[in-house]
Amino acid sequence: MSKPTGEIVKYTVVIYKSPRGYHVNCPALSGCVSQGDSLTEALENIKEAIRTYIHMIRKETRNKMTTEVQVAV
Repeated sequence: MSKPTGEIVKYTVVIYKSPRGYHVNCPALSGCVSQGDSLTEALENIKEAIRTYIHMIRKETRNKMTTEVQVAV
């Protein structure tokens, strides 16, 4: 389980209702998905999935050359 760093970032998530509960994904973070029996559980689970995803990306890119780009949309 990843611990929050105190930084607050908002991500849009897409929620799918199914007969077995809820499936949630975060389009901005490729492959970041979760699920839950209830909407509340699914949203808590995707928050943890996002924290874990960001933690792993930071770990994998540590000591690598990175930059930010600005894009008009």
